[in-house]
Parts: sequence; structure tokens; C-alpha cells
Amino acid sequence: MDGQLAETLPAPENTLQAEKASFLKQPKAVWATALAAVFAFMGIGLVDPILPAIATNLQASPSQVSLLFTSYFLVTALAMLITGFVSSRIGGKKTLLIGLAVIVVFSSLSGLSASVSELVGFRAGWGLGNALFVATALAVIVGVASGGAGTAIILYEAALGLGISLGPLLGALLGGWQWRAPFFGTAVLMAAAFIALIALLPKTPLPERKVRLRDPLLALGHKGLRTTAASGLFYNYGFFTILAFTPFILGMNAYGIGGVFFGWGVAVAVFSVFVAPPLQARFGAVKVLTGTLFLLMLDLAGLGLAAGHSVPAVVVLVIVAGALLGVNNTIYTELAMGVSDSPRPVASSGYNFVRWMGGALAPFAAAQLGEHFGPQVPFFAGAAAMVVAILIALGGRTYLSSHEPHVV
Repeated sequence: MDGQLAETLPAPENTLQAEKASFLKQPKAVWATALAAVFAFMGIGLVDPILPAIATNLQASPSQVSLLFTSYFLVTALAMLITGFVSSRIGGKKTLLIGLAVIVVFSSLSGLSASVSELVGFRAGWGLGNALFVATALAVIVGVASGGAGTAIILYEAALGLGISLGPLLGALLGGWQWRAPFFGTAVLMAAAFIALIALLPKTPLPERKVRLRDPLLALGHKGLRTTAASGLFYNYGFFTILAFTPFILGMNAYGIGGVFFGWGVAVAVFSVFVAPPLQARFGAVKVLTGTLFLLMLDLAGLGLAAGHSVPAVVVLVIVAGALLGVNNTIYTELAMGVSDSPRPVASSGYNFVRWMGGALAPFAAAQLGEHFGPQVPFFAGAAAMVVAILIALGGRTYLSSHEPHVV
């Protein structure tokens, strides 16, 4: 697990051929873990279609409801610092199962919430389970997948994209009936994933060296990983501004919001799996990253101009943003996993600790800006965050480019 991604992917043309050949030829354990990851990632966008319904039923403001995202991602970010410590002592399989069990408990409790403060608290517990599962799932998939680290990362991003697309759809289908139903639906899915992993995932060996609690922070001392994480923080601010704030300006019911974000999620999935790898092979990670961040900045600025004036324009721009987010998700993940000499689980923990802070800050900040200054301002703030993300990536491009495979 200590090698750099550049070392495992010697030539882009060979890489793409190997990925195409081995992508579907995976052990059952990989598919079980990936399916569980799909269910876990569904929890991110699950609440999107029911945000207005939650606000109405629990008599909460948009900024109060946005704390469902903030508590979830804040705990997820902080818990990233302990995932490696835990999994290196009890093994990847046990860590995955504990994470799933925690999600089952807290998603069920979320469905029983009597107030928005209770729901925010239970979503925080959900975030702990999410961190234990998500960080470990990537390491497990990389460890057992055939076709090398590149294929494993694409599988992981496919699970991410599929989960993000299906989450709003499930939230809409169940939430249109009763706003509590999506939480119970998630609990059932995660319980099924728990059973599948018990049956299909073999016991994972313990690493030779146990991870210390400070290792993820020490890993951020590497300038390449620190650059990736810092740029990712501002990128995620824009990402979750779109995800968490847009439902409040669409003026649609749960089914409408779910449909919009299903289209958004499909774009994330398709572009992360089928578009990002050839773009990176052709132009290199830094050029693709900064180019798509620039386009995302324009998209967010367009959302700011359209907010409150044209719902069709907002819908189109949200789906276009999904395509750009899909490309960037894959590029950021590959950089984080391969840019430093740290073991991949340690590098992933340090990177995710920083970048999920952007996901924690954006929903509440966007709602506050929208309530006090109008619906346009949150998107303009997101566009400004993209500028910062670009400047950070360009400032550290020497460290990022030096670890890339040669591009054609």
C-alpha cells in the first residue's frame, strides 16, 4: 500500500487498456464492498429532495435544516483522523461492518426525530459511521480489486457517482410519501449491505505497521498532498453549495427536486468513470483539474445570475455542474492517493479530513448568505471558492505534476 500511484500506472495507454479489460472482472468481495459504498454514498444526497419538507414539518429555517449536512460532514471530517488508527488494529472488514452498523442505528434514529436539533444530532452520528466506512472502503477496494490501483479508484468513483445519483431519487420516491421514510429506507439498505459484507468479504489482513493517530496530519506535511487537500477544501465548498442550497430555490416538490438531482448524479457518475480517465491521460491531472475548476466557477456564477429568475436555467446548470464535479472527483482522488509517499489509507484520511471541512462549512454558510443577502449570493461565493481552489492548485502544480505519469 506504500507505492505511489504514478508507479502503479506506468503508461496512460496501457492503463486505459488494462482498466477496460479488468473493470468488470472483479472478485465478489469487490462488488460487495462497492455495492455497500453505493448505499453509503446515497446518504449524502438522500435528504436533498426532502429539505423543504423537513423545514416545514419541523418548523425550521433553511439555515437550521442545512445543519443536517454540516453536522454530518463535520463529524465525517474529524473521524477521518481515526479511521486508519482503528482499521489498522481491527482490520478493514470489521471497520466496514462497524461503520455500517453505526449508520443503520443513526439513520433509524433520524427517522424518529421530533425536532430539527434531534435530527441534526443523529446526522452527526451518521457521519461517524460514514467516515469509518467510506475511508476504509477505498483502501479495501484498492487492496482486493484486480487491475491495479487505477481500476480500483475508478470502481470507487463509480460507486460514489451511482450513490450520489440514487440518493436523491430514493429520497424523492420515499420522501414524497412521508419525509421520515428515506431515513428508514437507508437503514434497510445498509443492513442489507452489512449482511452482504459478512458473507462475501474475506477477513482482511492487518497491515504490517499500525497507523498512529497523528499519521494523517503528518502526511499533510507533504506539499503535494497538502496542495491537493487545500484545493479540495474550496472545491468541496462549491460542490456542497450546489447540493445543499439549490433545493430551496427550485420551488419544486420532493419528486421534482429528486429528478433534478438524479440527473445531476448521473452526470457525476458518467463523467467520473468514462470521461476523467482519458482526459487525464491526454492532458495531465493539473491541466484537467484547473480547467474544470474554471468551468465550474463559470457554472456557479451562472447559477447566481439565474437564481430567483429562471428555474429551467438553474436545472440545466446544476446538471452541467454534475459533469464537471464528476471529472474533478476522480482527479482529486487519484492525486490524493498517489501524490505522496504515505500509505494510501493514511493519505486518504489526511486528505479527506481537510476536504470534508468544505462540505461542512458550505451548507450552513450558503443558507445564511441566502437568508440575509438573497439567493444569488451563495453561488457567487461558491464561484469565488473555485478561484481559490484554482490558485492553490496552480501554486502547487510543481509538486502535483512531478508525480504524474507521462501524458501523451
